Amino acid sequence: MAVAAAFLLMSCAAIAALFGLKHWEQKRGRTLLENKRERFDAHALRLKAKLETTSLDILRLLPHAVRIFRVLLHEAALGLAVIARYAERQAHKLADLVSYKHRFEKRETKSEFLRKMSEHRGDLGLDTTSINRQNE
Repeated sequence: MAVAAAFLLMSCAAIAALFGLKHWEQKRGRTLLENKRERFDAHALRLKAKLETTSLDILRLLPHAVRIFRVLLHEAALGLAVIARYAERQAHKLADLVSYKHRFEKRETKSEFLRKMSEHRGDLGLDTTSINRQNE
């Protein structure tokens, strides 16, 4: 932030100096460094043209950049899902290792609400065993 403020102050001071130089030249009726100023003006015009074409190119590339960012974000999400799935498997292995039974088995739930929900799933024609196998 301090660097940006310093550049802003330097830019304002340079602009004020240029206005002061122009006022001094008009008051004296002569131009300082006339030959170099013409070359600098030519360079400035070329730079301005390059900046205009570059800004148009950037505007054309923006939709492509957004598309690439979306694909990269999607791939990162898929990679994170793979890592999460691996961590889940390892957590189950650790739970089996630490458990005194050494074998995790699914049992019927004691919750009445969950039992009703699983029955409701069966009524809708959803096969809960295939869903459970996919998760394993």
